[in-house]
Amino acid sequence: MTASPIASRSLFIFSLFYGGMVCIAGVLGVKQVAIGPLAVEAGIFAFLLLVIMSSAIAELHGRATADALVRWGFLPLIVSALLIRLVLILPTDPGMYPPAIEAFPIVVGQSARMMIAGLISYGLSQTLNVLVFDKLRGSGAGRMLWLRGMIASVVSQIFDTVLFITISFYGEREILGLMGGQMVTKVVLSVVLVPPLITAFVALGRKLDAKR
Repeated sequence: MTASPIASRSLFIFSLFYGGMVCIAGVLGVKQVAIGPLAVEAGIFAFLLLVIMSSAIAELHGRATADALVRWGFLPLIVSALLIRLVLILPTDPGMYPPAIEAFPIVVGQSARMMIAGLISYGLSQTLNVLVFDKLRGSGAGRMLWLRGMIASVVSQIFDTVLFITISFYGEREILGLMGGQMVTKVVLSVVLVPPLITAFVALGRKLDAKR
């Protein structure tokens, strides 16, 4: 019996990549990185790739498919969070490397409030990214893929920052300064990285789908 061919190589490959970035974004976010005078949590790099992938799929396969990808992204996100909780509860092997015993909960552990903040900000900001990107298709920027991707990324990144920091830290610490620094960094990275990357991914997707 011959296996059925994959309907779209780009959708299959990009979906796998998207699921991986959903899971790793939270882990990378533990580290704060300095890029010149700018400081941001390292999860932004994975999150930018999520934004680019959802926009690329909207361009190649339509908004409905991109929205479905965002919704299904909750599956690996929730399962990975539950597995992390399980591993943290299980007893530690006494022979484990001692510094790693102390570091592991710090690296992968998040408060319930931050976990909820991550779920909410992911779903709403990614949905907003797809919406803005798709709406711009019918505007004067319709043919400028790089510009639509950049604008959608900037809008969704600002929205994501406001949601995540407010839900995570409101009432516990001053949040306006934290928001401002994160927003500036995310906007700069969106302007610099999104245009070339979304152009490259859409071109790659078209090349993959042209192969039979």
